[in-house]
Amino acid sequence: MKTICILGMGYIGLPTACMMANNGYEVVGIDVNDGIVSSLSSGKLHIEEPELEKVFLKAFKEGKLKVSRHVKKSDVYIIAVPTPLGKDNKADLSYVISAAEMIKDFVSKENLVILESTSPPGTTRNIVGSIIEKNTKLVAGTDFNLAFCPERVLPGKIIYELVNNNRVIGGINEKSAELAKDVYKSFVKGNIYTTTLETSEFVKLAENTYRDINIAFANELADICGEYDINIWDVVKFANMHPRVNILNPGPGVGGHCIAIDPWFIIENIKKKDTLIEKCRGINNSRPFIISDKAAMIVNGIKDPKIAVFGISYKENVGDTRESPALAIINELLKKGFEVSVHDPIVTNYNGKLSSLEDSLNGADLLLLFAAHDVFKKTSLDFIAQKMRNKNIFDTRNFYDRNEVEKAKIRYYRI
Repeated sequence: MKTICILGMGYIGLPTACMMANNGYEVVGIDVNDGIVSSLSSGKLHIEEPELEKVFLKAFKEGKLKVSRHVKKSDVYIIAVPTPLGKDNKADLSYVISAAEMIKDFVSKENLVILESTSPPGTTRNIVGSIIEKNTKLVAGTDFNLAFCPERVLPGKIIYELVNNNRVIGGINEKSAELAKDVYKSFVKGNIYTTTLETSEFVKLAENTYRDINIAFANELADICGEYDINIWDVVKFANMHPRVNILNPGPGVGGHCIAIDPWFIIENIKKKDTLIEKCRGINNSRPFIISDKAAMIVNGIKDPKIAVFGISYKENVGDTRESPALAIINELLKKGFEVSVHDPIVTNYNGKLSSLEDSLNGADLLLLFAAHDVFKKTSLDFIAQKMRNKNIFDTRNFYDRNEVEKAKIRYYRI
C-alpha cells in the first residue's frame, strides 16, 4: 500500500497527511472548501500550529502531498472530517456520511478504509462500512479492510503528539487492524495497540469523558468551596499530593472539539437516562453563566461599565476558539448591556471585533482573564492599572499572583 487519500484537511487530516507523505507514501488531501484547497495548493497553510509549516512544506515541495477537491484512486482512504454536535446533543455525522459517499465509487478489493473522526460506537461499521458495501457489493472484512484510528493530540503540540503518543486502532477483523497499524507505524514512535472497531471508538470517547467528569468535579468543588470561603486552588494543590489523587483545575467552562462534545457521543444511543456523564456536562455547560454573573456583580453600581476580556481561545497558548466558553461568556455580558472589548493576540479567526491591548484596557472597569496565554505575563500590572478606569481583575485561571495584583492597587477576584 503506497497511495493514500485523506478526506478533510483540518487540524487532524492535514498534519496526518504531512506525516504520511514524509514517510514513504504518495498522499492526496481532499477538502470541499475551495479556499483551503487553493491555499494549500499554493503552499500556504490555513492552520496555525507549531512545526506544521515545516512538515507541510517538505511534503509539498517534494511532491509527496497534493491537494484536491476530488477523490483519487488509492490503496488507503482515511476519513478525518469534523463530527460536530448537532441537535438534541446528537453527533452530526453528515460530514462522515458525505466523505463515505465520496469514496464509495473508488474503493476496490483489498483497499483499506480508515475512519479517524471521533464518532459514536458503531459509526465505522454501520455507516462508513455500510455505505461502501451497499455501493460496491464488497463485504467489509472480506473484500475490503475497515478500521478506526482516533487521534490523541493536543492543539499546540499536534506534530509532536502525532509521532510520540500511543495509538489504539480498531479493525473489523484482525487483518484490517494490522494493515492500519502498518500505515501508522511509518511515523508513530509510540506504541500501537489493536482491538475491535467499537472498542476503539469507545476508548476515544472514554478518554475525553474522563477529563470532562474530572473538570466537573473540580468546578463543583469550587462552588462548594465558595460557600465555605475556602481557597479551591489550595484544596486542589494539597489533595493532589496524595499519590492516588489527580484533581484537575476548575475553570470557566470546557471547550475544544473533544472534551465538550465527546461525552454526548457516548450516551446518545443508550437507554439509560440521568447519567453521571450528562450531569457533568450540565455542570461544565453552566460555567459561562456563572462567570458572567460574577463579572456582573463585580461591576455592579458602575455607570456604563466596560469589561475587557483577555483570551478567547478554549485553552491557553493556542488560537483555536472551537466550542470556547469565552464566546458564551461574551454573549452573556453583551446581553446584560455591558461594553465588551476582546483582546487575544493569538487568535486570528474570530467573528467579532478584536481590540489591541491598549484599546481593550482604556477605560475598562474589569479585566476578565479567560485564556491564560503566556504572552499576557509580558503586560505589567502597573500598565493595566494605569489604563483602567476602575481597577478590577477577575482571574478565571489562577493566572496572576494575588499579591502582585494587589500591590498594583488592583482588586483581585478568582474562582
